[in-house]
Amino acid sequence: MPRLSIDIAQPIDGLSSIFPKPVSEVWLEIGFGGGEHLAAEARAFPAKGFIGCEVFLNGIAQALSRIEEQGIKNIRFYKGDARHFIGSLPAASLDGVYLLYPDPWPKRRHWRRRFLSLEMLARLARVMKSSAELRFATDIDDNAGWTLLQILNSPHFTWRAESPEDWRRPWAGWGGTRYEAKALRQGRRPAYLTFVRN
Repeated sequence: MPRLSIDIAQPIDGLSSIFPKPVSEVWLEIGFGGGEHLAAEARAFPAKGFIGCEVFLNGIAQALSRIEEQGIKNIRFYKGDARHFIGSLPAASLDGVYLLYPDPWPKRRHWRRRFLSLEMLARLARVMKSSAELRFATDIDDNAGWTLLQILNSPHFTWRAESPEDWRRPWAGWGGTRYEAKALRQGRRPAYLTFVRN
């Protein structure tokens, strides 16, 4: 863990410098759970660098086990609140961001705790390159609608969906997550939303 962790107390000049060899792109996954998607993406795209933010030590331990078992070299971690990590990043440093099955905070009085607020979208826009993708998945209809409302009110992102299939179909090469598997078992249909940084 110490070798793969990012210390935001030290200035981060360029994200590619945190990986053992140069990478073509850097993607961030916010709240990666057990790391199954993070590890699958890193294996599928060895020339890219992946950073995972997670607050729970058990999830990080699971991800570390996957990395060791599969010999993955292109993942780094930040243990803690992704908001702090995003605030430490250089401008226009990310090629893409994943937010997969975040806590939906279903009670109306808790909606302000949802991650993709207008303020967070502005903060993400600062650290994402032009045309970078923000990929969001949820199995909660209300959370999908609330997130779309934030995007439509943000000057920084565009939702380019043209038909229902654009959000019913996962991204190419998608391997799923354990949260998605649980949702499907319980009869909920996920939405896969892709937003583009203007």
